[in-house]
Amino acid sequence: MSTNKQRLHVAVGVIRDGDGRILITQRAKHAHQGGLWEFPGGKLEAGEPVQQALARELEEEVGIQVQRAAPLIKINHDYGDRHVLLDVWNVTAFAGQARGCEGQAMRWIAAEQLREFSFPAANLPIIAAAQLPHYYAILEGLSAAEALDNCRRILATGIKLLQFRVKSLPSIDLQNVFEQVSQLCRQQQVSLLVNTDLPVDTTNAQGLHLSSRALLACRERPNGYRWVAASCHNLDELRYAEALGLDFAVLAPVQATASHPDAAPLGWQTLTELLEQINLPVFALGGLGRHDLDRALVAGAQGIAGISAFLAAD
Repeated sequence: MSTNKQRLHVAVGVIRDGDGRILITQRAKHAHQGGLWEFPGGKLEAGEPVQQALARELEEEVGIQVQRAAPLIKINHDYGDRHVLLDVWNVTAFAGQARGCEGQAMRWIAAEQLREFSFPAANLPIIAAAQLPHYYAILEGLSAAEALDNCRRILATGIKLLQFRVKSLPSIDLQNVFEQVSQLCRQQQVSLLVNTDLPVDTTNAQGLHLSSRALLACRERPNGYRWVAASCHNLDELRYAEALGLDFAVLAPVQATASHPDAAPLGWQTLTELLEQINLPVFALGGLGRHDLDRALVAGAQGIAGISAFLAAD
């Protein structure tokens, strides 16, 4: 008897309106995973390009015509009775007024409300990806004054996700600088993650960022934080971050960097191949700038991470 499972390739849209709200719909009670909420979409027809399927499904299901969409994340999930590839796209411009064309319940909600709804297990990485921005800045500085100046310059570019990683800062200054950076981030509604290699009090931090060494030393996801991320350099580390249930990872180096001249760059092709094997939002790091965003998205990344790349607006 054959043990081959049904394999479904599904185009999914994270549809955002002009206020940044996201459209979710509820599965019919009799359907697979019935009663749970989901992002609209449907399976590809034989030989159908994914963007064509996305446009067709969203018009059939919620009555909109896609005008602009970009890759967000791909999710491979085994439900036991079937294997599903969710090909997820950010839909940021559309024509028409969304409605439940199949009689399904639907709601427009703020991104931060997504975790309040029950979704199929395969959708959990999509929820994280939908809430994350495309840029993740890393704060460095050789002195307290330089670190704070860099922080202000980064925030002035509109960054909404920042890692506190001032490893060159004298330990006597760390806590004070962290508290000042935290205040600046709160004022501008920026999510701040603290690198776990730093000896600072993270009680009031929104998130933690694990170095690759700290990641491999973990046995479970740290509790009490909105975001938990990790630095990764290979597939094993990415898979371990995924297994721990972390929210996202940073993968480096994609290209050669002056700061780590001995590190062999992954290159875009290897980056793409690695990201196809995991279900986790990943920021690409290493020799990249804002101008590399589109290429990173096509490769399957959440976006770009960097240090100097965000010290000034493009």
